[in-house]
Amino acid sequence: MNTKQSILKTAKTTIQLESKAINNLSDLLTEDFADAVELIYKSKGRVIITGIGKSAIIANKIVATLNSTGTPAVFMHAADAIHGDLGLMLEDDVVICISKSGNTPEIKVLVPLIKNANNKMIAITGNKDSFLGLQADYILNAYVAQEACPNNLAPTTSTTAQLVMGDALAVCLLELRGFSSKDFAKYHPGGALGKRLYLRVNDLSSQNLKPQVGLETSLKEVIVEITEKMLGVTAVVENDKIVGIITDGDLRRMLSKSDSITNLKAKDIMSNNPRRIAEDAMAVDAKELMEQFGISQLLVENNAKYAGVVHLHDLIKEGII
Repeated sequence: MNTKQSILKTAKTTIQLESKAINNLSDLLTEDFADAVELIYKSKGRVIITGIGKSAIIANKIVATLNSTGTPAVFMHAADAIHGDLGLMLEDDVVICISKSGNTPEIKVLVPLIKNANNKMIAITGNKDSFLGLQADYILNAYVAQEACPNNLAPTTSTTAQLVMGDALAVCLLELRGFSSKDFAKYHPGGALGKRLYLRVNDLSSQNLKPQVGLETSLKEVIVEITEKMLGVTAVVENDKIVGIITDGDLRRMLSKSDSITNLKAKDIMSNNPRRIAEDAMAVDAKELMEQFGISQLLVENNAKYAGVVHLHDLIKEGII
């Protein structure tokens, strides 16, 4: 077996091992999971998530997921907690403690302190009979038969299982809260994801020039308008209403078919009933329309009046595509 084949074999084995472990998690769910979700949902406080080592990294990710889906959460490193950071834990906070073994020294020190503060504690652990498992109010069993590491040592499958359990918590809470795409947009205003959720057509078209001609506009003036406005298109407008569209492609087709172009007007070249979109529509809706009809521009309307053009390049520039 050559090196590439060996690498691919190891990769496939890793993926298969982790996939099997994740699939097994659903069989490990008990009423503790549902009770833990309801506890967090009804809590007036935050979710404090703690762990050490690789589990701490997973805890950070779960915190981020909860915060972005409407459940306030804070990360507390287990080692730092016993050296002062325990002070961030408030009376109504729910604590989630993550540990594969449930028996690490830091966890054994931290857990009694959490219990003494009378905060409810949820354990995500691979050992329900561990110190953590026996002390927790609710256990989310993240047991895995083996790590993907060939030495069965490096946290691989176990941390994946912890992460999946955290995702399951977050999604259940999201549904209980009726968390919508509009809510999601409030927490994700930056980046391409946020823009897909809040950016509207007018946010893009208002940055463009507004090409337009009348029905009787000469061919030369049409060409000048399309060239000057740099969008490869112009609307044909009458009484502020869109009556047609002329694109670069329409001009090329016209030139290839007509022997004489001297007396041609916009009405002779335009395409009727062009695709259009309301300026308050979502930018992602413009993307879908362009993809559906294989076009790169859409005319924009405001209360049935011509308002401008949104171009495929606008969507690309903003990361919508």
